[in-house]
Order: sequence, then C-alpha cells, then structure tokens
Amino acid sequence: MTDLLLPAPVTAPGPARLRAPRRPLGRAPHGAPRRSPAREGAAMALVAMTSVQLGLALSVGLIDAIGVVGAAWLRLSVAALVLLAMVRPQRLHFPRGALRTTIALGVATAGVSLLFMAAVARLPLGTATALEFLGALGVAALRSRGPARLLPLLALAGVVLLTEPWSGTVDLVGVGFALGSAACVAGYILLTQRANDAVEGLSALALSLTVAALLTTVVTLAVSPATFSAAGEVLVLGVVAALLLPLVPFVLEMMALRRLTTAAFGTLMALEPAIALLVGLVALGQVPSPLAVVGMGLVVAAGVGATRTGARV
Repeated sequence: MTDLLLPAPVTAPGPARLRAPRRPLGRAPHGAPRRSPAREGAAMALVAMTSVQLGLALSVGLIDAIGVVGAAWLRLSVAALVLLAMVRPQRLHFPRGALRTTIALGVATAGVSLLFMAAVARLPLGTATALEFLGALGVAALRSRGPARLLPLLALAGVVLLTEPWSGTVDLVGVGFALGSAACVAGYILLTQRANDAVEGLSALALSLTVAALLTTVVTLAVSPATFSAAGEVLVLGVVAALLLPLVPFVLEMMALRRLTTAAFGTLMALEPAIALLVGLVALGQVPSPLAVVGMGLVVAAGVGATRTGARV
C-alpha cells in the first residue's frame, strides 16, 4: 500500500521512442516511390487472368478424361479444401447479410465454372473468353462515370475484332453457355466486392468456394456419377488445374477488388480475351488474324485506361 504513495522514480533522459504513423493504402514511406492502389490492383488482375487462361488450357485434359461437369467439380472441390484448411472460416464471423452475400457468390462461382467449361468444349478459347467478358463489360458500363464511360466501348470494339463474328458459323449452344457464364461473371464481380467490404481476409472466398463445390457435386451426381470413380486417375492434373483456376485467380481478384472500383475491374477484364489469344498462339498454335491483333491493341488500351482511373476512394 505504501508503494502507491511513493513518487515515481526519475529516469535519465534518453531518445524518445516514436511510433511510426499509419499510412493509407498505396502510400509509400517518405523518399520511396509511391505505390498506386489502382496499379497494384491492375497487376493482381493481370496475373489472375493469365492464371485463368493457363488453367483452362490445362483443363482440356480434364475435360477429355472426366467431362465438362467433372472438370469443374474437381477444380472447385480441390480449391475449396485447400482454402478451408488455410482459413477455417467460422459461422460467427459472418454477419447475416454477409453470409447471404457469400452464399450467393458461391452460386455465381459455380455458374461461371460450369457454364464456361461447357462453352470452351464447344467454342475456341478466345471466342468463349470474349463472350464471357460481356458480363464484366456490362458492369463496367453501368458503373463508369465521365470519360471513363468510353473505355467499355473501346473494349467492346476490341472484343468484336478479336472474335470476328462475321467470319463463319458459330455453335449457338456454345454461345448460349458463354453468355450464361457472362451473366454469372457480372454477379461474381459485384458480389465479390460486397463480400470484401463485409468480411476481412479470405473467409468469404473459402465459404463461397465451398458452396460452389457442393453445388457442382450435386450436379455431377445427377449428370455423371461415374466421374467420381474416374477422378482418381487425373487427380494430380486436377490439383494443378485447381491452383491455376480457380484458387490463385480468385484470391488475386478478391484482393484486386479491394483496390479497384467494379467499373475499372470490369474494364480490365477486357484484357482476358487478348491473353486467351496469346495462350492459344503459344499452347495451341492458333495464329491470330491482323484484325485480332488490332482488337488486342484496343482492349489493352482500355485496360491501361482502367488502371489510371479505377482506384477506389
């Protein structure tokens, strides 16, 4: 008790301990080059899109072995198991509204995977990717303001030149699958940003991938139950494909949408048909036409514009 009445000991003066001030996102320390959130987000989106196309090229072997539905199921299931082991999301961490958003995101993710894999089985990779991009383009067109509204139009012109719809007949069923995937992509972009704003970390992504995996499991049981017995033969290929698509891209896209507006992200997705064209050239020997090269230039220009105008505020 008497210790409470004694004066505090006097210590020799020494150097003051300063606490480093907190820096907002994208701001570098004094003297270091400043990092732009828009450029960081654009870089993440670019790596994600490249990973998607490489994963799709690798998934061709999966489709041949276990079919379209089986390939989507195996990739989503492996990705969900990996994220669940890493994140272990708990029900209490999700407010009611965030839980509904995350479940809806899982439904959209399953739709993108199933419908786009079905489109790729019927259409060239570049064509299917360009049609799927229309969903992201719609988000960009609805959310853009001012001069940035012209960027989706520039990207659309590039997509038309990339696909050359006047050059010949197209599988209408494949087109329908790709357009359905485009609608799911639009929902995926909007729901991902809402989930990001409501839940920290990767818990929302882990839960949404789990929902998507469960949905594709039900579809696989109904459509092709023999897939489960054949999946063991291509398990290693499925694990690698799952890392390239969807695990790495979805993580990067979720991080990118924390730095970009949905309009900018949607416009940046215009780069994906061009990346698909390059992957087709390198991996499949598909030589692009001169018009396709011009279209690639247009979508790249739209993507560059998105990086300059798309930071979230």
